[in-house]
Amino acid sequence: MERLRLSPDPRRRRGVRHPFVAVPLVAASAVVAGARSYTAIGQWSANAPRHALARLGARVAGSLSVRVAPSAATIRRIVGLVRPGGLADPTGADPAGSDSAALDGKAARGSRHGQTPAAHLPAAMTGDGRTVTQPRIPDKTNEITRFAALLAPFDLTGVTVTADALHTQRAHARFLVDEKKAHCLLVVKANQPEPHRGLRSLPWKDVTARRYDREIGHGRRETRVTRALTVTDLGLDFPTPPRLYASCATAPTA
Repeated sequence: MERLRLSPDPRRRRGVRHPFVAVPLVAASAVVAGARSYTAIGQWSANAPRHALARLGARVAGSLSVRVAPSAATIRRIVGLVRPGGLADPTGADPAGSDSAALDGKAARGSRHGQTPAAHLPAAMTGDGRTVTQPRIPDKTNEITRFAALLAPFDLTGVTVTADALHTQRAHARFLVDEKKAHCLLVVKANQPEPHRGLRSLPWKDVTARRYDREIGHGRRETRVTRALTVTDLGLDFPTPPRLYASCATAPTA
């Protein structure tokens, strides 16, 4: 609640009935309780016990000081005003001391309106599932140009940062290892032809350090095989020469 109070209220002062902080708290409580739509969030809000609404800071009305829950329409409007990712920074976790942090970006579902493109949200998450930050990428920019700005405010000393092939960039590796004193695990695909060719030439079939993971998802069974090799003098033309690369192969079965 104290962190949410640091966020500016996006509404105009005229006609405001519900405290700003109470609305996202009610919505978050409903989601934790199992709500998966604005309709379900509104139903949870309407049926919430008075003592729960009091703890969440809901509006007080009447001489009897009755707690009034925000409606589904009010919750939808206010959550929409703070924009996708607008609450991630004040409610985000500190990655300092974590073993790892993963970076990935997705387009927010339902955020496209007319000629306005969908909101693209790069997110950083710790290895134990806590969101660090999720800011919206400004128009006319992309994930690559916002990589350093996304992670710059945080202490990443000793943290292993993982990212997909989009971020296998020399500048990103320098930023993580030299400036943030972090480790990095980056994916190499065919869009990086020289490192990809050099890594494919390694004797992967002879590797004894390997791991198998089997899982079921999207209607299919997948087997992922991870092999590890120490790389020296391979001439990858990459800053802060990597000592360890991992090769992950997927064999989907219907």
